[in-house]
Amino acid sequence: MTDSPIKFETNPYHRLMMSDRKSLDLSGVKQIDSFDSNEFLLETSQGWCIISGKELTLDKLDTDKGEVSIRGLIDSIQYLSNKQGKSTDGFFKRLFQ
Repeated sequence: MTDSPIKFETNPYHRLMMSDRKSLDLSGVKQIDSFDSNEFLLETSQGWCIISGKELTLDKLDTDKGEVSIRGLIDSIQYLSNKQGKSTDGFFKRLFQ
């Protein structure tokens, strides 16, 4: 998991394009707060976004355009009204259940 956010400039428009739950291309990304093989936490021009799945990897990162490509098995895409809506203990609760 990354220790510090990856921040970059972005345009105000946000777009998602997913193919076969294996490839996800996003635009309008402001920063990548954290990521690992199971989850990405991104700030987009439309709010915070959590992408969950298995064997997730950062395939492409264009900080000038605010574009990100993620590969792996994508299980869910969720938008939060704010970053505080993401419970850090939720991951550990799920891990030890």
